[in-house]
Order: sequence, then structure tokens, then C-alpha cells
Amino acid sequence: MENIASLNPEKIYGFIQSALIEDVGSGDHSSLGAIPKGKQGQAQLIIKENGVIAGLQLAELIFKQYDPTLQVELLLNDGDKVSAGQIGLRVSGSAASILTTERLVLNCMQRMSGIATKTSQLNQLIAHTKAKLMDTRKTTPNFRLMEKWAVVLGGGINHRFALYDMVMLKDNHIDFAGGIPNAILSTKNYLASNNLDLKIEVETRNLDEVKEVIEIGGIDYIMLDNMDYPTMREAVGLVNGRYPLEASGGITEETLKDVAECGVDFISVGALTHQVKSMDISLKAY
Repeated sequence: MENIASLNPEKIYGFIQSALIEDVGSGDHSSLGAIPKGKQGQAQLIIKENGVIAGLQLAELIFKQYDPTLQVELLLNDGDKVSAGQIGLRVSGSAASILTTERLVLNCMQRMSGIATKTSQLNQLIAHTKAKLMDTRKTTPNFRLMEKWAVVLGGGINHRFALYDMVMLKDNHIDFAGGIPNAILSTKNYLASNNLDLKIEVETRNLDEVKEVIEIGGIDYIMLDNMDYPTMREAVGLVNGRYPLEASGGITEETLKDVAECGVDFISVGALTHQVKSMDISLKAY
């Protein structure tokens, strides 16, 4: 449950390369056909609504990876609060290269900025509490790194990145394992035998399960799943600071504040990445 400390350049390069292959394929025949060879141009990124901007650094990487001769000037910083009409960046060089990369840049920035904006808005609702807002694995396939990056830019924190970097024993794991004690003990044996040093989080559905986890111990986080407010507050009292608590399950903008005031440490909200409206941004020649 930490922010992405450093973005992996190889993964970003791979993402951009894959996205360009998907979009450009054998060539941008519209630009190749219509634009005179060697034609130079310049364009600027226009922000069309208020929010939090995200993806400027990624945009620069996209432009440069496709055509290293393009010149990019970032006029804002990722994570800045912006207003409609502001200019985020300017790019100059081959007109065909600018047009070929335009849609990939916009697709990434619009979505990332929408996520950063929503994260910032929700964070403001719980700023008076100790609760930290977290994302989930409910992300767009092959775009998770960028979406989690956007959550951080909006002031949130990242939950585990994927299945490999943390153990989360959810209801189905527990049921298939034959209960919480079996799931925890089997997992700890597995980690030890495979020389893996991973944090363990256990999902609980009621106070009896919370008590079971406390009794077994040896874990790192407890998730309170779909609990009502009184039950959540009682669970906070039961745990009494021994383990960090995450509230999860159907938490909305309307319920977020009340959940935070129950005293939990983290609140995971899948809607940060799977129910977000993209920000209106355009790239225009000038």
C-alpha cells in the first residue's frame, strides 16, 4: 500500500510501443498522404475544463519515442489544478509526426486527468480524517501503470499493483481454503517455502471473521468488506490499532465521508479507475 516509488522506464517504453503499433500499424496514411514531406508545424494542448492535469510527462515520452526530433515544451506540471483555456504543452517539428501521435497522447492524458481529478475531489471529502484514499486492480488492461500513476497525481495512494506483489486473501480464497485459519497458515507456509517476502491482507465480512484474523495473527492488513457503519466502528475498536484497516466494497462519493469517520486507515474505491469521465483536452495546430 505504497505510492509507485519509481515508474519503470522499460514498462512505459513497452506500453508506448504497443500502443503505437495498435494505432499506427503500417502507417498513418492520412498524414503521409495529405502532408507534404518535410512539412514542419507546431501544436498546443488545450485544456477545456477545470480539474487536475495528468499525463504531461507521458505525452512528452510518446512524442519523443515516436520521433526524437520533436521538440516538447511542458507549460504545466503533472498534478497541477487547471482551468479551462489553459495550455498544457507545446510541440513542434514534423507536422506528420505530431498528427500521428496526437490521438495516443490525448487518449492517455484525457483518461489520466479524469482519474486524477476524481481522486482529488474525493480526497477533499475525507481530508479531515486519517483515512487514505486508495485505488484497486479494477483498471483497464495494459493501462494500469498509467491509471495508478494518475491516482497518485490526484493525491491518492496505490494499493498492490498486481497479483504478484502482495497477498490478498479475499472471500473466495478463504472459502476455497476452508476458512480463515487455513487460508492464513497455508499462505504463510507457501511464502516461506518459496522465499517470498510479501505483505498479507485478509478480507473480513463480519466481526467474527475479524476476531479470527486477530487470533491467528501474522498478517499485515485487515480489510473490512461491505460492513455497515456501526459494524465498522466496532471492528476498529476490536483491532485497536494492531493492524491497519482498509474499508472496501461499494463505497461511493456519498458514503465516503461516513466511512472515513469510522476510523479506518485506508479506503479503496474501484470507481477511481473504472467509473471516471475523461477530461476534455484537445491538441490544436497554431
